Amino acid sequence: MTYVIMIGVFFVLLLLGAPIALSLGLSSLLAVLYNHVSLTVVAASISGGIGKYLLLAVPFFVLSGNIMAKAGISERLIAFVDALVGHMRGGIATVCVVVACFFGAISGSGAATVAALGVILIPAMVDREHFSTPFATGLVASASSIAIIIPPSISFVVYASLTGVSVGDIFMGGIIPGIIMGVALILVAQMTARKEKLVPSHKWLGWHEVWRTFKSAFWGLLMPVIILGGIYGGIFSATEAAAVAAVYGIFVGMVVYRSLKWRDLVDILYDSAKSVGGLMLIIGAATIFSYACTRFGVSSTVQGLLSSGSKISFLLISNLIFLIAGCFVDANSAMYIFVPIMAPVAQALGVDLIHFGMICTVNLAIGQVTPPVGMNLFVASGMRLPGHEVTVQRLAKAVVPMILASLVVLVLVTFIPQLTLFLIR
Repeated sequence: MTYVIMIGVFFVLLLLGAPIALSLGLSSLLAVLYNHVSLTVVAASISGGIGKYLLLAVPFFVLSGNIMAKAGISERLIAFVDALVGHMRGGIATVCVVVACFFGAISGSGAATVAALGVILIPAMVDREHFSTPFATGLVASASSIAIIIPPSISFVVYASLTGVSVGDIFMGGIIPGIIMGVALILVAQMTARKEKLVPSHKWLGWHEVWRTFKSAFWGLLMPVIILGGIYGGIFSATEAAAVAAVYGIFVGMVVYRSLKWRDLVDILYDSAKSVGGLMLIIGAATIFSYACTRFGVSSTVQGLLSSGSKISFLLISNLIFLIAGCFVDANSAMYIFVPIMAPVAQALGVDLIHFGMICTVNLAIGQVTPPVGMNLFVASGMRLPGHEVTVQRLAKAVVPMILASLVVLVLVTFIPQLTLFLIR
């Protein structure tokens, strides 16, 4: 009966449109009450779940991403990459993917990347290169999902807090898979441009323009270098690196670019607090859910089923579970629900935990552009750019080729662990 309460209530609430935090928390709370467990356990679980030192990195990474977005780094990155590759067929689409990788390394958030880049790149792809509005919007949404794969990623921090793996190692492991997914999306854009016989939006601008735009974008490009270099160089921990990123973002925005004012920080802090508050509610609720799964035998039952097969079958089942989960819940919620159950099985079957984390993250990145949740799709369609409006339904159809390309990348990441572990080793 406990299983029915937990799983049944959870899915019913999801289907009714309840927030994920409420769905997780209420289903777990009912299971706890049904089994006559003291409610003090609930408070202790929430406190333990959100009180981890490593999770302090999350608000700082969110804050640094918001600061750099407000500082105008997206426009500078777009200008630099456009000077490099904008003269090619489908050049603006290529710019979109490349800049999404760079900006994702700054923000660590897919939704933030969509919001920062879509305003500029969607009209540019439609007006300058004549891509269709659904394709242009879908490409921004799909490319922005790379933000949770390219380090530093908030999802990686969450996974590390659940499994105890090194944040620096899983950050390093995300570099090659993130680049491969970017290349896959560029190929989709190039094939679409050739199929539609589109022409470049401008000629080669020359190395002088490349150098000029590079100097303008340099300080933004330096942020991920400082973060990752500091972690791998042993200068500071991941949590300290996140704090350094926030301070660095304020310095760049106020002193270097001079596009930030003190009064802007109030809005930035407010937006960051809303994002972090919502995320911490989800983490707290998911912690109760994880506790209930362990206490009432759900975890052991599922682990027994998963460990009964081979390593290959486990990887296939894991992909299926995380792909489906990504269609209904956000990446961080899915991590908290499934990783505590599945990571021990992966380890017992000889799957490296960093490799398993990459498999989970790539699946959930695909989920960001897959209905019915598809966070990036809803952010992209909700921008309502004048003359470039598109419904979620048309957008979901346009991203099918991009999802298929991403699934090919997922297969490579799943069955070639060296793609993840090469740089670490």
